[in-house]
Amino acid sequence: MKVLQHKNLMIKRVLYTFLVLSVFSCNDDFLDQVPDDRLTFDQTFSERSTVEQYLAAIYDQIPSELDQRYTANNSGPWIGGSDEAEYVWSFHLGNALNIGDWNPTTGHVSTLWSNFYRAIRSSSTFIQNIDKCQDCPPEISNRLVAEARVLRAYFYYNLIRLYGPVLLMGDEPIEPDADLNELGLRRNTMGECVNYIISELDAGGEALADEAFKGDRAGRMSKPFAMAIKEKVLLFYASPLFNGNKDYADLVNAEGEALIPQTYDVNKWKLAADAAKQFINEYVPNTYNLYKVYDDNGDYNPYLSTRNVMYDDYNEEMIYARPRGGIAYHYDVTPYHLGYPTEVRGAGGLSVTQEMVDAYFMSNGRSIDDPESGYVTEGFSDFQAPFDFESRATFNQWVNREPRFYVGVTYNNSLWINRNFGNVITTTWYGGNSGRQAGANDYPPTGYIVRKNVPPRDWRNTERSIPMLRLAELYLDYAEALNEYDPGNSDILLYLNLIRERAGIPTYGSDALAAPSGQEAMREAIHKERRIELAFESVRYFDARRWKIAEDAFAGPFHSMDINAREEADFYNKIIFEERVFEKRHYLWPIPQDELNSNTSLQQNTGW
Repeated sequence: MKVLQHKNLMIKRVLYTFLVLSVFSCNDDFLDQVPDDRLTFDQTFSERSTVEQYLAAIYDQIPSELDQRYTANNSGPWIGGSDEAEYVWSFHLGNALNIGDWNPTTGHVSTLWSNFYRAIRSSSTFIQNIDKCQDCPPEISNRLVAEARVLRAYFYYNLIRLYGPVLLMGDEPIEPDADLNELGLRRNTMGECVNYIISELDAGGEALADEAFKGDRAGRMSKPFAMAIKEKVLLFYASPLFNGNKDYADLVNAEGEALIPQTYDVNKWKLAADAAKQFINEYVPNTYNLYKVYDDNGDYNPYLSTRNVMYDDYNEEMIYARPRGGIAYHYDVTPYHLGYPTEVRGAGGLSVTQEMVDAYFMSNGRSIDDPESGYVTEGFSDFQAPFDFESRATFNQWVNREPRFYVGVTYNNSLWINRNFGNVITTTWYGGNSGRQAGANDYPPTGYIVRKNVPPRDWRNTERSIPMLRLAELYLDYAEALNEYDPGNSDILLYLNLIRERAGIPTYGSDALAAPSGQEAMREAIHKERRIELAFESVRYFDARRWKIAEDAFAGPFHSMDINAREEADFYNKIIFEERVFEKRHYLWPIPQDELNSNTSLQQNTGW
């Protein structure tokens, strides 16, 4: 059974072949440990060194979201599979999602399910057997058990945000050859899943309250991480996808109980808001703050602040980052740059949609469809971007945009951020150094390339952490949840404006910009801010689904520059590059078909 199977290991053997963990932090001895050979089950749990190696292998199942080109290492197709971007390579799973060409037999649907359950089972096995360790003092055993509990809860969180209510396997590990039908295991309700995850995060987090989570413990489970994931779980549970969603009225268990609540409960938003505020009260400002960069004169620089927060390792905003990696992503977002050295020559194959380009505000903080925004649709201006040292002829649609636009998007005739090998000007039209003619299979299919989250150095350098959760997201979570249960609360505008202030744009309620009036207008403002602030951070895919807006946001005609135009002047014509598909059934991933075949008590998700 794929849920329980551990490849290449027999029962009574180590549950994982320990992988080379070079992707983890070089200054964390625990995460760099690799055993010389496979050990027996009893040998593994007899000594602290091998116990910690076992736990390190469980850590390795944390998604590595900068590996999305191949959706490897438990990463998903979240950036290219949303309205943010498009991968040029047809094999990317996001391209299949975008045209609706996937189903319960699709490989990655099964792989993610299996891998997370495999990690859950290993976590339970670890917790149940650490008492066999002969040289583990109680304080060490207790800490490692707490880490495993938080990890197990985190893997369940990854499952429910994809598949909805899943099977809770219990605290006792189940033998890999067990018959799930005989055991009577079936999908738990969403409420049961959420309550279990929260209880594990609370218990594990509290046991880690006195443990450091920076320095040589960076990348380990911690109380702040447990509290933040608790808030994320509660936010998902409060959202329209799971809070009184009548689309799932027929998704019931054998007793007729709805797996997804059919009655809307506004108090769920309060629980999410309270969890976010609890985190803020405990850790802000003494531990976490919004990251800000000032120049030598002490002047604030919003461009560098919103850019560098993504790769300044374990900075004061980063609640959790996965240690070391990112080479695939670096290559994907570094333009092709025909004729230039390898250090600045990548593929440029992860391409920003015109829809995402249009989502960014102008420098005055207004959307481009606001009559007062100053947005110009045609022509060119001499404009100096915040990443540049001089003015260049720039398409007016890209002039005077907010700083986060220049952090997030590489556009035609823009200076590349790595200047260690000279001043490279990226040109993405058909005949440009990074266009379709030059790159053949490596080019941006929309004429734009994702720029965010790539350090301004040799793309092959992986000596950086992979950001996964930062304080800005938690602030926006808090504002959203608060607006849903207590509209008008002053904290909503306060925390929304903290994000805008750091981004260097006018705050709502200032002389330059009126505050949104009413709950619905504030909801729209929060949604817009999340889309921009958290762009290309594997958040938008899940936001659009939990808000139940993906049928509009992820479907229909998607636009680009005309990358096939042979004259550069014609490149600036907006065209449709793809008709995308998102159906109601796509809000939840299907339960893998092979799981349904091996456990007939499982119900398939609605529509599949």
